[in-house]
Amino acid sequence: MLRIQQLKMKIPHTEQELREKILRTLRIRPDDLLRYEIVRQSLDARGDELKYVYIVDAEVKKEAAILRKHPKQVGKAQHIRYQFPKSGTERLAHRPVIIGTGPAGLFCGLALARAGYAPILLERGQDAESRARTVETFWKLGLLDPQSNVQFGEGGAGTFSDGKLNTLVKDTSGRNRKVLEIFVEAGAPEEILYVQKPHLGTDLLRDIVTHIRKEILNLGGEVYFETQATGLELEGGRIKGVRIRRGDAKKEEYLEAEQVVLAIGHSARDTFQMLHDLGVPMEAKSFAVGVRMEHPQELVNKSRYGEHYPECLPAASYKVTRKTESGRGVYSFCMCPGGYVVNASSEPGHLAVNGMSYHARSGRNANSAMIVTVTPEDFGEGGVLAGVEFQRRLESAAFRTGEGKIPVQLFGDFCKDQPTSVLGEVEPCMKGDYRLSSVREIFPSELSAALEEGIRGCGSLIRGFDRPDAVLSGVESRTSSPVRILRGENMESGIRGLYPCGEGAGYAGGITSAAMDGLKIAEAIAKRYAPWYD
Repeated sequence: MLRIQQLKMKIPHTEQELREKILRTLRIRPDDLLRYEIVRQSLDARGDELKYVYIVDAEVKKEAAILRKHPKQVGKAQHIRYQFPKSGTERLAHRPVIIGTGPAGLFCGLALARAGYAPILLERGQDAESRARTVETFWKLGLLDPQSNVQFGEGGAGTFSDGKLNTLVKDTSGRNRKVLEIFVEAGAPEEILYVQKPHLGTDLLRDIVTHIRKEILNLGGEVYFETQATGLELEGGRIKGVRIRRGDAKKEEYLEAEQVVLAIGHSARDTFQMLHDLGVPMEAKSFAVGVRMEHPQELVNKSRYGEHYPECLPAASYKVTRKTESGRGVYSFCMCPGGYVVNASSEPGHLAVNGMSYHARSGRNANSAMIVTVTPEDFGEGGVLAGVEFQRRLESAAFRTGEGKIPVQLFGDFCKDQPTSVLGEVEPCMKGDYRLSSVREIFPSELSAALEEGIRGCGSLIRGFDRPDAVLSGVESRTSSPVRILRGENMESGIRGLYPCGEGAGYAGGITSAAMDGLKIAEAIAKRYAPWYD
């Protein structure tokens, strides 16, 4: 196949117009184009006229002759095809156990199930459908289930997010493309394979993770919901089994396992403590904290697309970053066009927020986290788990400030260090009750000052970004894991047979990178062991 670069098209355009552009670019007749596929679609917002820019692969007659005519814009298509490794020969004494059914756990489980390893997946929360009802009840009535919430349950924290699928991970193995293909197989729209910034939305994600789970079950795997891993049994420096508790049962059960994948997510604080007590090698790591900031989506659209933009364009996104005089970086994170701020708490007496969008991104506000990096030097004493306690202190302050509701403050009042009593033109779009109060007092003074300076500076990047009535809410504290569970080149922890995996273990930063890490762990197990069904 041939790869055509820099195909520029007007907005909007038809599929036939794109086909005709390909024919004109290659200077061939319609019958000479056998088929084509879009590799990438991006938006060029430079200049006065918005354009779509495509990379297209085309299968044509007389390929060699066309290549000689187009040495710059046209070349041979290069495809990286994902290959799951050939299975090893060591026999499994017991089936692999995966703790957690976020993207890392689900994709690890699916890859192993497809290869005949019949994994067992443990999830402390509920299945996606039941979990959605539980979360809606929490948002409406404030009744928190510490085991099944925005953080815990089938699909992980990403299930209640914007569902972004872009990643900065360099992919030379084809894992990134494979993850996207699996999502499409599970019901995602095919456009995620080529759009510049693919996303799914919380509504599509719930059905997709359910589809993946059902395939795992059909292939001989098992998934146990409302089942928490409460402990690990070790012997001679290797894993021997997992202690579990189902639902409200007081008695623990024991599950023998010599291969255990820790896909626990970034909020499994009790599990971090259990692993630390067992001596599993881990270290504190930097992460970021801050606020959710809401603007009218129309403000962002006009900044990105211009005053008179085509209505067919999707809700616009942004990415901003500033460095403060003190040297701290302040930047946007997990931007949700047309989205909602959600109460993402998972512990009683503590409050955290996150951002979420539906696939249509049709909400009136845009929101993103505006965050500042914190390091182990900021956490104070507490050793490896000091970052966890730092998060808890902020979340406890947010809960008190909002009296159990999401605390909200206008940016102008944040700068004046005075509580908000009246909203401006920007009305919050939130899942969960909110209370006008003072978000600034949640943070240590140096972090509040950095956020104020950083947000003010972003006003030079997006006109109106620093408007006084922009809505701030807090606290955004679960941006990434506060620890890294160490692993070697064979993907195992210092405890043999224990495989730290995904975002909670400190090796991913989003849905796609976590899913890719899940595939990587499945590959490591498969290279060594023969399938269970062999």
